[in-house]
Amino acid sequence: MTPPTTFLATIPSPPQGVWEIGPIPIRAYALLVIAGIFVAARWGQKRLSARGGAPGTVVDVAVYAVPFGIVGGRLYHVITDYHLYFGAGKDPVRALYIWEGGLGIWGAIALGAVGAWIGCRRKGLPLPVFADAVAPGIAVAHAIARIGNYFNQELYGSHTTLPWGLEIYQRVNANGEVDALNGVSNGIPLPDSPVHPVFLYELLWLLGVAALVVYLDRKLNLGHGRAFALYVAGYTLGRTWIELMRTDPATLVFGVRVNVWVSILVFAGGLAYFVWGRRKGSREVLEKTDEPATPTGNVV
Repeated sequence: MTPPTTFLATIPSPPQGVWEIGPIPIRAYALLVIAGIFVAARWGQKRLSARGGAPGTVVDVAVYAVPFGIVGGRLYHVITDYHLYFGAGKDPVRALYIWEGGLGIWGAIALGAVGAWIGCRRKGLPLPVFADAVAPGIAVAHAIARIGNYFNQELYGSHTTLPWGLEIYQRVNANGEVDALNGVSNGIPLPDSPVHPVFLYELLWLLGVAALVVYLDRKLNLGHGRAFALYVAGYTLGRTWIELMRTDPATLVFGVRVNVWVSILVFAGGLAYFVWGRRKGSREVLEKTDEPATPTGNVV
């Protein structure tokens, strides 16, 4: 008789998200954010070179955009989740602890765009051209960063019996005290475990958005910021229903999570710009650089 095959009933969480090397904590979340930025920069440069951009331009612009984006992302998170840092029994100084996670994508994009505008002006590059080039890479970078939420055991939903349910375990520090962020799993599941892996739903949606941007960019020869607008509209369409699945505390507006309202508004703006931008014609043509660019039709 053939023994029965055993299938994985749930997705286990990593035992920890932080590793100590001497006095230095190595955080999976931070490493994955850095990896995402690297992927976005490399892919963005490839796409920009295909449009006639000079080699090294994306890195030069990123020197301004990335720090602005990190600050903007943290500000958005602190403002929309102020209850985590302010009020009775809270420590406002923890609002500065960016290494503990908590970056709001729309704050990162808004202030990152300011940094990108500064960098583009210094390079003599139109901001919409840069935005179109890096759009799918930003989506993939965001997806990579979501793996950091997996290591942090965050961004999950309610209890589920589905086979891809995520097991969430209690984590404790060296003193045996509960420490969800810096501790190590003791193997005891939390009461609602397993739960919907909301971070995974968003990760997969982001990869789909990146693929959609690449496909329509090739098919429609998008320009003037329309590829970036497509990324914005596509992401927020998914973020609206994904946000509704989350169970972590959040600021509510009319009984609905604030990020749901923001996603709806940004979706409307992104879609409107994508449609309106058609009147500007096909993709911009940049002046040729000293190095030959890859033919536009061959770039992803």
